[in-house]
Amino acid sequence: MIVAYGVANLLQSVAAARTDLHTGFSPRLLLSLGKRKTYLAGLLCQTIGFLLAVLARRDLPLFLVQAAVAAGLGVTALLGVLVLKWRLPKAELALLGALSAGLAALVVSARPHPSRQLGLAGDVGLATLLVLIGAVGFFAARLHGSHGSVALGSLAGVAFSAAAVASRPLAGMHSIHHILTYPLLYLMIAHSLVGQLLLAMAMQRGSTTSAVAAMDAASAVPAAAVGLLLLGDEIHPGREWLAAAGFLVTLLAVIGLSFYAEPQHHPEAVRARVAVGAGSSRSANRPD
Repeated sequence: MIVAYGVANLLQSVAAARTDLHTGFSPRLLLSLGKRKTYLAGLLCQTIGFLLAVLARRDLPLFLVQAAVAAGLGVTALLGVLVLKWRLPKAELALLGALSAGLAALVVSARPHPSRQLGLAGDVGLATLLVLIGAVGFFAARLHGSHGSVALGSLAGVAFSAAAVASRPLAGMHSIHHILTYPLLYLMIAHSLVGQLLLAMAMQRGSTTSAVAAMDAASAVPAAAVGLLLLGDEIHPGREWLAAAGFLVTLLAVIGLSFYAEPQHHPEAVRARVAVGAGSSRSANRPD
């Protein structure tokens, strides 16, 4: 799942940087991106990662799974070094080490347990949240630059967080008929589509890693809280401190990686480095 999300981040960032800027909150951006093979490949990787995440949420607490999803940014950074010739400062190596340590702490502290069901109140809450995200996203789409990137990335994270919350009890069901007739399935799909649109808009407005880091933070924290408070997520007795430390270290490492990779994720830099990676270094180094 971590590898799939890491590859998806890289491919989608390249596609978003090479697509004409869309300033409004419109699904036309996804249609434009859908014409690019790079984006479709990234979407396939993201779908694989999403399905693996759903399977993981069947027994694992959301604080572990969502932190692991965020850790995909570390894979993105490593792939950027190998494919797009990004630089990897020593500080970034330290952050990757911290990211691995944080995930290891979460794995050790997490206690597998099936989810509780949300009930009608949870379904209504997720539906209301979907409307609110769409309304706020309509106005956030008018923001540009880093502010727009972070705002839209955060909204995408909230949408993906809601999709994760919906998928946790859904993953524990064994009847296909029950799953297909359960409102959580369609709420999960709707939140995922809205989150995908918001993330694509965020990637177009500035640093991809700023957008992804904002998304990961906004996705991990609410889902972890809801999982512990409402869904019955469990921590091994006596390891609560380890879970808290692992979650905090993982989140801070992801945010730190975004700052170090920011110049390399700027749309112009992405275009230039894609050209370098494709063997067109002379063209990439010519002034515009």
